[in-house]
Amino acid sequence: MKELSLHILDVAQNSIKAKATELKIKIVENLQDDYMKIIIEDNGEGVEEEFLENILDPFTTTRTTRKVGLGLPLFQAAAERCEGKLEIDSEIGKGTKVEATFKHSHIDRAPLGDIEGTIAIIIQGNPDLEVYYQHIVNNNEFDFSTVEARKELEGVPINEPAVIKFIKEYLAENIQNLKGAVR
Repeated sequence: MKELSLHILDVAQNSIKAKATELKIKIVENLQDDYMKIIIEDNGEGVEEEFLENILDPFTTTRTTRKVGLGLPLFQAAAERCEGKLEIDSEIGKGTKVEATFKHSHIDRAPLGDIEGTIAIIIQGNPDLEVYYQHIVNNNEFDFSTVEARKELEGVPINEPAVIKFIKEYLAENIQNLKGAVR
């Protein structure tokens, strides 16, 4: 995948399939220590320990339409290509946490890409899912949650096209401001 946001979308889809009602996405960019972390956490069904042991094997999948699952192995390869790693923790009935670490300045690190579009798509397609997004660049932080957005909407559906457009623009502006604050 050419953008890290596509890996995030893939993991989010796994969370949704696991019946998550909450999805937390956290991106940490530490320019001084030269690392980037992407943490995706859900409160879904979780993964059995036996399945978790083999989850990074492309031939381990819960899909019934095909016998390979490349999302997590490709995410792992993207991290390892950049002197990083991918870790997955899961507990049945509590949820799953996927954490990818990258050397921020590594020449092979894919760009984050359209993260605001990714978040907007997740919200639009899953209006009952509570999404929490946190982005940290050095000591600057931006937080967004559908819980807070719903309060402001006063009953307007969060997946209304005009609301999704606003959310995407709001995320883009604040992420840009966040990154601009470190220059």
